[in-house]
Amino acid sequence: MTQVSVVIPNYNGAKLLSKNLPKVIKACPHSEIIVVDDTSTDDSVKLLKTQFPQVVTIINKKNQRFGESCNIGVRQARGEIVILLNSDVVPSENFLKPLITHFKDPKVFSVGCKEIEEINGQKVFSGRTIAEFKRGLWVHWKPTDQESQETFWTFGGSMAIDRQKFLDLGGFDKLFYPAYWEDFDLCLRAKEKGYKTIFEKEAIVYHNHETTNKIVFGLRAIEKMSMRNQILLVFKHARGVKLFQHIIWLPYHLVFTNFKTKGLFGSAYLQAIQRYCSL
Repeated sequence: MTQVSVVIPNYNGAKLLSKNLPKVIKACPHSEIIVVDDTSTDDSVKLLKTQFPQVVTIINKKNQRFGESCNIGVRQARGEIVILLNSDVVPSENFLKPLITHFKDPKVFSVGCKEIEEINGQKVFSGRTIAEFKRGLWVHWKPTDQESQETFWTFGGSMAIDRQKFLDLGGFDKLFYPAYWEDFDLCLRAKEKGYKTIFEKEAIVYHNHETTNKIVFGLRAIEKMSMRNQILLVFKHARGVKLFQHIIWLPYHLVFTNFKTKGLFGSAYLQAIQRYCSL
């Protein structure tokens, strides 16, 4: 079997690691496990060194957040296939084989997992995605069909990637620091190269979404950050007809979308301009 590495970015996730890491190790036998610690202030590093000596621990000198921590881990990984997992993701025991089988096709760039989250006692399924350029912005949604292998992009918190293709593409773009839309951007770039992104319903993981970011940023800051990066995606990729559509729809968004979001859109747009011009 092709060498597999698992990369887990971590920030103050000692409790999550102590609970979830044994399940990752069990689900990924004979795989290299890498945890990239992003300057945690809890007992994460101590826990890794004392209880999980078989895990490769990389310690960032400064806080890099999700995208760059993944980049660091992938660069160090030895596997031809790298599985990116958030610290709040628990893989099912049999998720690995159906996930990596797709890489027999040299055109495959990434394969996404089927995520299950329990909300109010109900199981919610996600992982397969649809997206289009609409009203001057990239928008996406979750289709009711979570069975088909066709997907627009794969979630950064639970996906397998071809390591060399990932590195050739430059990994996650720092433009989207600290988080959100970087996985969408990555898969968009992969598609432009003619690579495939696939959803695999048999590769099941359990994901408690936003565990870390909720604590660090808060919900409103997350919403603004996501909106800013949605706009940055347009700045980066929109050309020709798409750019024209964005300009035509911009007055609508600056008035009506800004009103609906209680000023978030306007503020996010200004931040996007400042960030794009500074890089």
